[in-house]
Amino acid sequence: MDLMTAVKTCFSKYADFNGRAQRSELWWFVLFNFIVSLLLTAVLGEWLGSVYSLAVFLPSIAVGARRLHDIGRSGWWQLIALIPVIGLIVLIYWFVQPGRPGTNEHGPNPLPA
Repeated sequence: MDLMTAVKTCFSKYADFNGRAQRSELWWFVLFNFIVSLLLTAVLGEWLGSVYSLAVFLPSIAVGARRLHDIGRSGWWQLIALIPVIGLIVLIYWFVQPGRPGTNEHGPNPLPA
Protein backbone atom coordinates (compact mmCIF):
# COMPACT_ATOMS: atom_id res chain seq x y z
CA MET A 1 0.00 0.00 0.00
CA ASP A 2 1.35 3.42 -0.90
CA LEU A 3 1.02 6.71 0.96
CA MET A 4 -2.01 8.13 -0.84
CA THR A 5 -3.91 4.85 -0.78
CA ALA A 6 -3.30 4.52 2.96
CA VAL A 7 -4.43 8.09 3.65
CA LYS A 8 -7.56 7.70 1.50
CA THR A 9 -8.38 4.39 3.18
CA CYS A 10 -7.98 5.81 6.68
CA PHE A 11 -10.10 8.88 5.94
CA SER A 12 -12.77 6.82 4.17
CA LYS A 13 -12.94 4.56 7.25
CA TYR A 14 -12.97 7.63 9.52
CA ALA A 15 -14.67 5.93 12.46
CA ASP A 16 -14.67 2.30 11.34
CA PHE A 17 -13.27 0.16 14.14
CA ASN A 18 -14.12 -3.13 12.44
CA GLY A 19 -11.89 -5.20 10.21
CA ARG A 20 -8.13 -5.33 9.83
CA ALA A 21 -5.42 -2.93 8.64
CA GLN A 22 -2.01 -3.91 7.32
CA ARG A 23 1.16 -2.39 8.72
CA SER A 24 1.74 -0.05 5.78
CA GLU A 25 -1.73 1.46 6.15
CA LEU A 26 -1.03 2.48 9.75
CA TRP A 27 2.53 3.70 9.28
CA TRP A 28 1.86 5.69 6.09
CA PHE A 29 -1.05 7.37 7.86
CA VAL A 30 1.12 8.17 10.89
CA LEU A 31 3.85 9.63 8.66
CA PHE A 32 1.35 11.71 6.66
CA ASN A 33 -0.23 13.13 9.84
CA PHE A 34 3.17 13.91 11.35
CA ILE A 35 4.32 15.81 8.25
CA VAL A 36 1.05 17.72 7.79
CA SER A 37 0.91 18.66 11.46
CA LEU A 38 4.55 19.78 11.39
CA LEU A 39 4.01 21.90 8.25
CA LEU A 40 0.83 23.49 9.58
CA THR A 41 2.54 24.33 12.84
CA ALA A 42 5.62 25.79 11.12
CA VAL A 43 3.76 27.78 8.48
CA LEU A 44 0.45 28.81 10.04
CA GLY A 45 1.04 28.56 13.76
CA GLU A 46 0.80 26.10 16.58
CA TRP A 47 -2.96 26.41 16.99
CA LEU A 48 -3.68 25.14 13.45
CA GLY A 49 -1.36 22.15 13.92
CA SER A 50 -3.22 21.37 17.12
CA VAL A 51 -6.61 21.66 15.41
CA TYR A 52 -5.43 19.28 12.67
CA SER A 53 -4.15 16.79 15.24
CA LEU A 54 -7.51 16.91 16.98
CA ALA A 55 -9.33 16.41 13.66
CA VAL A 56 -7.37 13.24 12.85
CA PHE A 57 -7.56 11.80 16.36
CA LEU A 58 -10.58 9.58 15.67
CA PRO A 59 -9.26 8.12 12.38
CA SER A 60 -5.92 7.48 14.09
CA ILE A 61 -7.61 5.54 16.87
CA ALA A 62 -9.68 3.64 14.29
CA VAL A 63 -6.69 2.58 12.18
CA GLY A 64 -4.83 1.62 15.37
CA ALA A 65 -7.73 -0.61 16.40
CA ARG A 66 -7.86 -2.23 12.96
CA ARG A 67 -4.09 -2.76 13.09
CA LEU A 68 -4.39 -4.51 16.45
CA HIS A 69 -7.19 -6.64 15.00
CA ASP A 70 -4.75 -7.76 12.30
CA ILE A 71 -2.50 -9.33 14.95
CA GLY A 72 -5.45 -10.86 16.78
CA ARG A 73 -5.82 -8.33 19.61
CA SER A 74 -8.70 -6.14 20.66
CA GLY A 75 -8.60 -2.46 19.73
CA TRP A 76 -9.03 -1.67 23.42
CA TRP A 77 -5.36 -2.59 23.87
CA GLN A 78 -4.55 0.91 22.63
CA LEU A 79 -5.31 2.08 26.15
CA ILE A 80 -2.03 0.48 27.22
CA ALA A 81 -0.37 3.62 25.81
CA LEU A 82 -1.68 5.45 28.90
CA ILE A 83 0.97 3.64 30.95
CA PRO A 84 3.97 5.97 30.81
CA VAL A 85 6.83 4.86 28.52
CA ILE A 86 6.35 1.08 28.81
CA GLY A 87 2.80 1.17 27.42
CA LEU A 88 3.85 3.09 24.32
CA ILE A 89 6.80 0.76 23.73
CA VAL A 90 4.53 -2.29 23.93
CA LEU A 91 1.98 -0.71 21.58
CA ILE A 92 4.63 0.16 18.99
CA TYR A 93 5.99 -3.38 19.25
CA TRP A 94 2.53 -4.76 18.49
CA PHE A 95 2.04 -2.32 15.62
CA VAL A 96 5.20 -3.56 13.85
CA GLN A 97 4.29 -7.25 14.15
CA PRO A 98 3.17 -9.00 10.96
CA GLY A 99 -0.53 -9.74 10.72
CA ARG A 100 -1.92 -13.20 11.27
CA PRO A 101 -2.31 -15.11 8.02
CA GLY A 102 -5.76 -16.12 6.89
CA THR A 103 -8.99 -15.05 8.48
CA ASN A 104 -9.29 -14.30 12.19
CA GLU A 105 -12.24 -13.21 14.34
CA HIS A 106 -11.94 -9.65 12.95
CA GLY A 107 -12.11 -10.55 9.28
CA PRO A 108 -10.00 -11.65 6.32
CA ASN A 109 -6.32 -10.85 5.91
CA PRO A 110 -5.96 -7.36 4.36
CA LEU A 111 -2.86 -8.39 2.38
CA PRO A 112 -3.56 -9.68 -1.11
CA ALA A 113 -3.04 -13.40 -1.48
